[in-house]
Amino acid sequence: MEKQEGQPRRRSAGSAHHSIIAQDAAALAHQGHKQELKRNFSMISMLGLAFAILNTWTALAASISVALPSGGPSAVIWGLIVAGLCNLSLAASLAEYISAYPTAGGQYHWAAIVAWKNWSRSISYVTGWINVSGWVALTATGGLLGSTFIINIISLLHADYEEKPWHQFLIYIGFSLAALLINACSTRLLPLFTKAAFFWSIAGFVIISITILACASPNYQPGAFVYGQFINEVGWPDGVSWMLGLLQAAFALTGFDAVAHMIEEIPQPHIQGPRIMIYCVGIGMLTGFVFLSCLLFCVKNVDDVIGSNAGPLLQILIDATQNRAGSICLLMFPLVCMLFTSTTLMTTSSRMSYAFARDRGLPFSHVFAKVHPRLDVPLNALLWTAAWVVVFGCIFLGSSSTFNAITSASVVALGVTYAIPLLINVVRGRKMLPPGRSFKLPGVLGWVLNLVGIAWTILTTVLFVFPPELPTTSENMNYCVVAFGVIVLIAVVNWIFDGRKNYKGPHVDAEGLEKGKVVGVEAVLEPSAEATETRAAP
Repeated sequence: MEKQEGQPRRRSAGSAHHSIIAQDAAALAHQGHKQELKRNFSMISMLGLAFAILNTWTALAASISVALPSGGPSAVIWGLIVAGLCNLSLAASLAEYISAYPTAGGQYHWAAIVAWKNWSRSISYVTGWINVSGWVALTATGGLLGSTFIINIISLLHADYEEKPWHQFLIYIGFSLAALLINACSTRLLPLFTKAAFFWSIAGFVIISITILACASPNYQPGAFVYGQFINEVGWPDGVSWMLGLLQAAFALTGFDAVAHMIEEIPQPHIQGPRIMIYCVGIGMLTGFVFLSCLLFCVKNVDDVIGSNAGPLLQILIDATQNRAGSICLLMFPLVCMLFTSTTLMTTSSRMSYAFARDRGLPFSHVFAKVHPRLDVPLNALLWTAAWVVVFGCIFLGSSSTFNAITSASVVALGVTYAIPLLINVVRGRKMLPPGRSFKLPGVLGWVLNLVGIAWTILTTVLFVFPPELPTTSENMNYCVVAFGVIVLIAVVNWIFDGRKNYKGPHVDAEGLEKGKVVGVEAVLEPSAEATETRAAP
């Protein structure tokens, strides 16, 4: 009897799930796209993916060498708070868009909808190119940090080891190939993979924090050092030095738009998407603050940490545990996190490229917009992403400030794409989005969060193209400004010779939009078949 009673319930639950999926596919069709990717991700697995991409505590620990000489502990801790609040403003602002238009295109799709009709296609096209490039740069950081951890371990175990740029480059390629293979061959397992990434990251955060505090007791740094010590070893004036240290926190909280680019693979995206986008930044900010505080309380000598061949994180672990083997074991948590991160970054980057190609924004778009029939993955877009990640890695061979160049490029590029739809919406009176969307910032709060997010983007765009230290040489030059200029140049040239002829922008079915005129939507509206027939009738 129990089985007989349970079967209708299971059928009912299954039919309800299929009904939700069908509704989501219909909503996507109203925005001009066929449902091709499977909605395999639950809210937890998608939160795991977003958190694995940010991986804030790991990214902060791995990039602490950026802020320690450029502002010291005060820039490490309070820079995270500043960047966290500003990125929360951006995430909440963009959550309005994802609730109204949940498509994998994300920012370039939203920019097309809210922009002026005559400028809609060109603004959308440039936004799409910058977003694709920003995600490729961010994907490169996973292998960059992972390879750095491995080089640090080798340097610790072998005092006579002489590091060569090509050593790290080869390890970096290994991370990228692993991420490519996992994405290409195991796409059905990705939801489980991202759940594992979430729980592994949280476990590592807890275990490392407790272990180093217990081992270092009672020899802690005073609170005045952890929360107030200022250091400037980069040659810039003190104020500029502290603000350049913000790159660490800005990088660790960048990439929350991953939710938008994966949104076609979760049920009820207009409801779950905004929540996940905000939650991942909030969780990252909280865990990052706690973890950085634990690390800085356990520092013995900050100069030794900054100059250590083993890297700042491994040196702090050694200071705390007084045990090399134990420190390397603890480092396995962030090292494995970097494999998770590399994989999820490539997942999201490939979906972004796939979405843009689907709207004919890339050269040979018909190639990159294909979903492999057996693998259920945009394989060509994956290969495109992996190839460009390898190209980014070539910076290893020519610059000693590779980390600053790649992280700056990702933060600047993605930040610009966050701000473009927000800026247009603000200029046009915040009237571009449908009033009945599931997530809506009320009145003054919406204006404040939008303006804070835009101001933060302007600040980081200017700051993070500066060289990390003075005097500037060809080796420590920040090549972010060159990379970003090349991205914009490629976008403009492609627009002139290809985009303005072939790129039509995202298509929105008028029948699928909320009733009532929404200013700006007319830029991308496609009349429904029924409406066309009605107008054609005598």
